[in-house]
Amino acid sequence: MNPKKDSRQVSILVVDDELSVRDSMTKWFVEDGYQADSAADATEALKKLKPGLWDIIFLDIKLPGMDGMELQQRIKAIDPNATIIMITAYASVDTAVKSLKEGAYDYVTKPVDPDYLSHMVANVVKQKRLLSENIQLREQIQELYEIDQIVGKNPAMLKVFDLIETVAPTDTTVMIKGESGTGKELIARAIHSKSSRRFFPIITVNCGGLTEGLTESEFFGHEKGAFTGALYRRKGKFEMADGGTIFLDEVGNIGAKAQTDLLRVIETKQFTRVGGDEFIKVDFRLICATNRDLELAVKEGTFREDLYYRLNVFSISIPPLRERRSDIPLLCNYFLKKLADSINKSITGFSSEAMEKLEAYHWPGNVRELRNAVERAIVVAKESCIGVSDLPIPPCPEGIPDDQSLEAMEKVHIKSILEQMGWNITRTAEVLGIDRATLYKKIEKYGLRK
Repeated sequence: MNPKKDSRQVSILVVDDELSVRDSMTKWFVEDGYQADSAADATEALKKLKPGLWDIIFLDIKLPGMDGMELQQRIKAIDPNATIIMITAYASVDTAVKSLKEGAYDYVTKPVDPDYLSHMVANVVKQKRLLSENIQLREQIQELYEIDQIVGKNPAMLKVFDLIETVAPTDTTVMIKGESGTGKELIARAIHSKSSRRFFPIITVNCGGLTEGLTESEFFGHEKGAFTGALYRRKGKFEMADGGTIFLDEVGNIGAKAQTDLLRVIETKQFTRVGGDEFIKVDFRLICATNRDLELAVKEGTFREDLYYRLNVFSISIPPLRERRSDIPLLCNYFLKKLADSINKSITGFSSEAMEKLEAYHWPGNVRELRNAVERAIVVAKESCIGVSDLPIPPCPEGIPDDQSLEAMEKVHIKSILEQMGWNITRTAEVLGIDRATLYKKIEKYGLRK
């Protein structure tokens, strides 16, 4: 039943061989605001029966010809979603149990009490609405992060899709590896949406944006008065993820103490809030992501080896966009279709020159940077087709170093965007598709100055 139906749209069919019963019940239902009709026997009822036409059907058990029990089976075969309520003047446990076993919702006895009948129908309508809303919600959740929203036909991406399908039904810990902007969180959400935990939350923690002092409270919450400013009890991310999935993004950036705390909660599935002494048990699935080389971090002593092996149970590596350039046209058209309506622009596509430039660019910010570039192009485009001049791709900067490594190219690119944006950190971070904290770290890492 459509959950948006009001009572006047709920349809009820009464099947009874007694004219007085049919007329009385039909009249009561109409007075209550429902659509109602009646039939004197099984033959007439079957003529009026179509899938989805009747929300509730009242059946007299004792009918001429085909009785109510047999008619019930026929109705269920034609319209399994119809709610059937039996009517009987011969109330007995055997009759009631048999009708309920055959799929009836309930039964009423003659003479029928109109107040009781009104209450019963109201409960059926409420229950059907809740069921329908629940089904729709589940479908929306299922559709929200379907794999087909992760665009790509490159063999490397097809392998990623296969790995998602393989690991999603399990509770195995997953580590997603890839550069910033490759879509690691989208992969995590696709895994969650295809798991048995999909109707529970997926809780995301951006570990790269946490200081050492905040990590413990963010992970496990705190009690009132645990520290200055703790004015009330607060749940942590692990507690919020109970029954679902916790996604730790940029997990390689957490400090030594947080690594120890994380290892403990993975092993014991319990923790205490900051300032508390009560152990809280949690049931979660862990997915993490990193753009760091954690094996190197383990060798350098900055990341615990035992924690690394706990996290790296099942690994998925996402290729950078420059290694799957054949997907760029697919991604561009996907973003164009997705964004143009929301921006209220009628853009039909890209010029061949614009697409060539998009495919040639090295995209250090990967898919996130590409999406931002397409969005900006849609905003500034004056024509129905995006041209080269609409693209926010900087010209190849002078002084490209002989070192063609990713880090060297990234340094040049970040400096170029910073200069174009007048060293406005917020705007630069938006163009690059990263957060301000990450940009500050990269500026410090590469020693960039005005």
